[in-house]
Amino acid sequence: MSQSDEAAGTVVLDFLARGRSDDDRPRHQRTPVAYAVNGSDFALYELELADDADIAIGDRININDAAGVERVRTVEYEDLSGGAQSELEYVIEDMVEEEEERFVDVYNDAGPITLRLHQLNLLPGIGKKLRNNILDTRKREPFESYEDLSERVSGLHDPEEILAERILEEIREDDLKYRIFVGGEE
Repeated sequence: MSQSDEAAGTVVLDFLARGRSDDDRPRHQRTPVAYAVNGSDFALYELELADDADIAIGDRININDAAGVERVRTVEYEDLSGGAQSELEYVIEDMVEEEEERFVDVYNDAGPITLRLHQLNLLPGIGKKLRNNILDTRKREPFESYEDLSERVSGLHDPEEILAERILEEIREDDLKYRIFVGGEE
């Protein structure tokens, strides 16, 4: 996937018109910045902006050709502003809800990682019994929606919330051995 494809669907999490708080320069010399998350691989970005940039929290932009974006750098969760960290949870939940087909396919396509570990077991609250129930149910017919998942799999009550929790865990934790969403599949 090219960087321009990756950057499409990037959502602005926070906008700091006066720049980062740790910038020691006088306020009038600071560069406005925004923080954003990419919807395809959940990469986090800091965007340095022109003074006249027309960007607001919640905007969906293509960071490679958005007017006013002067520099883009990838950042870690800890580098985000407090506002961006707070907004991230809501944006991830919205993405998982809006792209239902993409995320339902996680339940349809998940496979074994090792002989003893399955991708479904990486999802919060899914143990051996629930995993086997999902696997047995999807053999009969692939899942079509979150509602379909909840109705057909006993014990699976909020499939979209489970996915959002895992995505956030992968974004926040640098030392996870296995990843499903952030930085591509392993």
